[in-house]
Amino acid sequence: MTFFEEWTLFITVMVALIALFFNVVLRYGFNYSLAWSEELVREVIIYTTFIGCCSAVKNRTMIKIDASVQLIPKLKIPLTFFSNIVTIIFSVMMMVYGWRIAALQAQTFQKTIILQIPLVYLYSILPLMGVLMFIRVLQVMYEDFAENKRTAAN
Repeated sequence: MTFFEEWTLFITVMVALIALFFNVVLRYGFNYSLAWSEELVREVIIYTTFIGCCSAVKNRTMIKIDASVQLIPKLKIPLTFFSNIVTIIFSVMMMVYGWRIAALQAQTFQKTIILQIPLVYLYSILPLMGVLMFIRVLQVMYEDFAENKRTAAN
């Protein structure tokens, strides 16, 4: 699971770029446009946003309260812990409400307009990435705890 986010992001972004490239070539070269490419790119952007959140948690590149830590270095551990707890709460909300939205889409059988992809597949990214983000935050918290324990021992 180490490179799951990176490879998934790479593949989805490449799919979007290829679809956009062909759409631009067809539109300006042959005066023909692919109707489905814009819808595909929109859905890929949604997926990459949520997958990118998980990757940002794993790589510790989420938005942080950095100015306070630089002014008062002793606040680093409690602020990092607070940030991780807020991220856990957010991931749990993604799981719960994402599950509800995906279940609603499964009941209504709604599909995208052009590609006719069932919306349940698109909305299922919410609870899945909520679970993955939850796992990644726990991994980061464990690493922080181990590092703080090592630092305190020295």
